[in-house]
Amino acid sequence: MHPVRLSIPSFRSENNSIEKGYTVFRIDVLMNGRQHAVEKRYSEFHTLHKMLKKSIKPPEMPSKHVRNWVPKVLEQRRHGLELYLQSIIMENGVLPKVFLDFLNIRHFPSVPKTESCGSFDTESEESSKLSHQPVLLFLRDPYLLPSAHDAFSNVVIEGVVHGVFYPDLQPR
Repeated sequence: MHPVRLSIPSFRSENNSIEKGYTVFRIDVLMNGRQHAVEKRYSEFHTLHKMLKKSIKPPEMPSKHVRNWVPKVLEQRRHGLELYLQSIIMENGVLPKVFLDFLNIRHFPSVPKTESCGSFDTESEESSKLSHQPVLLFLRDPYLLPSAHDAFSNVVIEGVVHGVFYPDLQPR
């Protein structure tokens, strides 16, 4: 089973005064337990298809021209685009960089879980490298005490800062 799974669960129409209306498709991407969504227009799928032709033989794409904008017809296009992307994943062991970029996936070499924290086995240099990924994100410097006027204080940060640096202070 490939580490990338995706679906196109929905679409929406966009209308503005500058250009005629168009449809945006929401792509839900699941890779290595992380999920995110990207939104793409059909023209972006078409551009991807042209770029993929340079490196692989991509599957057929749904028709570029839709005769009408009836929801049933757009639903068929959504389903066709979903099958198109899923076919690329199924037919290619290594996904092209242009495909990963289209889905906003940063490609990390897959490291078996037993080696995810490093390995004492030094048979290859690649197996001894650590794969670092962010675990926690601070919206502000966690070493500063939160301001008194902060409406939604971060309880976790306050607890850690107080517990580590100010163990004698009483919580507010």
